Amino acid sequence: MAGVATRGVVFVHSAPRALCAHVEWAAAGVLGGQVAMDWTDQPAGRNLMRAEHPWVGEPGTGAQLASALRGWAHLRYEITEDPSPGVDGGRWSHTPELGIFYAVTDVHGNMMVPEDRIRAALDQGCDPATLRASLDLALGQAWDDELEPFRHAGAGAPVRWLHRVG
Repeated sequence: MAGVATRGVVFVHSAPRALCAHVEWAAAGVLGGQVAMDWTDQPAGRNLMRAEHPWVGEPGTGAQLASALRGWAHLRYEITEDPSPGVDGGRWSHTPELGIFYAVTDVHGNMMVPEDRIRAALDQGCDPATLRASLDLALGQAWDDELEPFRHAGAGAPVRWLHRVG
């Protein structure tokens, strides 16, 4: 599938100032070339920074970026990868407390829960609370709950508009 490209965004929701350069270096190692992110203060946490960085690469780049950033104890991030011909999109979410969560996404960015995960949730029990807990896990609800204050805190951050050229 040489020549197929996709795009996505690295959302660093919170990083200590000391990690900012390391995040850029890790992203540069995956994307090739220098990565310079526009860091701004993260109002949801003291001495924390936030940044967003759009990227273009081969399918699978999102997973490589998530792996490069995985395991850093004080880092909260999300990485998106748009679908490309023959390849599903994806979203990776990471928090220090929960670790990493991955979900397949469709062309609109909606999470796609695989059939076997739904069947497993149904098999775990008939009571609504158990079913709800299983589906919340499949949808990454705990990650969304933990990241949401950091997402909203970045709502006033500068927006970089991307235009397709060519």
